[in-house]
Amino acid sequence: MSDDQNATGTTPEQSIKAVAAIIKDVKFAMLTTITSEGRLHSRPMTTQEQEFDGDIWFLGNKDAESTDDMRHRPEVNLSFSNPEKGNYVSLTGRAELVEDRAKLDELWNDFYKTYFEGGKEDPNIQLIKIHAHGAEYWESDGRIRSFIQMAKGAITGKQQNMGKNDTVSL
Repeated sequence: MSDDQNATGTTPEQSIKAVAAIIKDVKFAMLTTITSEGRLHSRPMTTQEQEFDGDIWFLGNKDAESTDDMRHRPEVNLSFSNPEKGNYVSLTGRAELVEDRAKLDELWNDFYKTYFEGGKEDPNIQLIKIHAHGAEYWESDGRIRSFIQMAKGAITGKQQNMGKNDTVSL
């Protein structure tokens, strides 16, 4: 295996494309941070409609507990779930709190007025960039096919192919 391949023989670019294909239709991710007490805390975040390239962007509040968690302990986990398709991703990465007006303009849509009283000019808006280190993902052929495979396994007592599971470095 060369340095530019994962344990499964895929390149980082192929891994990014595989993860991107799974998370592209997932509207919300669960962001897990480490609190000041050393505990894990998860909360939903709205995903941006951008192609995943190894980085994921969010808009948050500067004074939120999650932002403070990331400021002091930037290692995070993101989980994405699309049970209708039987696809799941757990992504590890490092959070970076970013001030970039051009990026805010790119990411902004009127949906965020619900969270930011001052709109795009709200001084409490915090751009959050997660640079992915790695991911584990699960893909199946869909909920019905997975159910059939589970039932078949239960009846026959034999392990069935439930889809693809891979751990990749990004």
